[in-house]
Amino acid sequence: MTSRRNFLGKVTTSLPLISLTPLPSLESGRDALTDLSRLDSTESEEEYWKMVRNMFSLKKGQTYFNNGTLGPVPDFTLNRMIDDMRTNAVYGAETDYKSEGPQLLTGYFEYKELRQKVGKIINADYPEMVLTQNATFGMNLVANGLDLKKGDEIINTDQEHGGGFGAWRLLAKRKGCVYKMAEMPVPANDPQEIIDSIFSQVTKKTRVIAIPHIISVYGVVMPVKQICEEARKLGIFTVLDGAQCVGQVAVDVKDIGCDAYYSSLHKWLLAPAGNGILYINKDVIPDIWTTMASYQWDNQEDHGFRLMQSGTGNTSVLAGLDASIDFYNSIGPEKWLSRIRFLGDYLRDGLKGIEKVTIHSSTHPDMCAGITTYSLEGISGPDLQRTLWERERLQPRSVGEEMVRHSVHIYNNEEEIDRALSVMRSL
Repeated sequence: MTSRRNFLGKVTTSLPLISLTPLPSLESGRDALTDLSRLDSTESEEEYWKMVRNMFSLKKGQTYFNNGTLGPVPDFTLNRMIDDMRTNAVYGAETDYKSEGPQLLTGYFEYKELRQKVGKIINADYPEMVLTQNATFGMNLVANGLDLKKGDEIINTDQEHGGGFGAWRLLAKRKGCVYKMAEMPVPANDPQEIIDSIFSQVTKKTRVIAIPHIISVYGVVMPVKQICEEARKLGIFTVLDGAQCVGQVAVDVKDIGCDAYYSSLHKWLLAPAGNGILYINKDVIPDIWTTMASYQWDNQEDHGFRLMQSGTGNTSVLAGLDASIDFYNSIGPEKWLSRIRFLGDYLRDGLKGIEKVTIHSSTHPDMCAGITTYSLEGISGPDLQRTLWERERLQPRSVGEEMVRHSVHIYNNEEEIDRALSVMRSL
């Protein structure tokens, strides 16, 4: 029998040496962002977006069309994360948690500046902002924090992501709340039809309307402002699932008028996985009970911090979020969001010209953005995904047995979309 010592010796000698070659400096990354922000895209649009594409390490010859699941991290963000990890590994002994030294863990600290920074993107003040791991965390913090009772009604739609319905169904089972689903049209091209369907479920016992801002499967941008306005008149608490929104469409929580809003930032904002946010309006956040309790579980001055008591976490993930916001701001929200919308329209226009394609997403100008879900007659969703990859190294995502969900982002271009359309025409 091989001894443990001999076995470990063989393993360690066979492992490749870890390179300690320095990464590109953060200063060079900042210079790239400066150049990006100065480039006049009105004079050289193609050059500008090529420059953006070159700031990602996506493999040449492959096209990523699955941003609705997970966005690729820009090199600038990746370098910032790795730099933070390396700093923590090297200088950890200089930390005493009371004064100087690198901050080695999260979950016990306010992160006020970062909350202010991300709050500006959605028009929220930092005490209303909670840094979370993802959208599912946000939903659970709200659902478990509300003081709901037996018989109280909760309205979802029939097109929720699991991270948008799980906690509400749990409450129905655990507390005896009444769980309802409003039926959403497919395709959805009439905002009023959606509004009517939701409010047809409302009664005097309705306490919560929890709906997606953008439907995950179909990419439908919901008429959330009108829904929240009507719900407010009836005294109903509104929670929006914005997992697919921040970084894909403009989000202004004050203008929308919702009570709570949560999002995953690893999708369209291109932040590292493990970053999410929860907004709760300052007028109602004191009524939300703490779900995870630690030192600051009853902090009445900073309720957002009160709801962030998650214990030890990875500071480098939040360093990556900070870098992702810098990357977003260097391009500019208007330019970033307009590019996504342009490419989404370009794809939908091309799909409309293919006779055997059915678009299941909305084509209403106010109800679509960077996600398009479609099917091609005679081929299943998984087979279409596989064919696009085998022929042209294009990677969208099949959803269900028949459909493909096709996401476009700032690192994509028209030529990649044209190749996808060409494959479908050949089929």
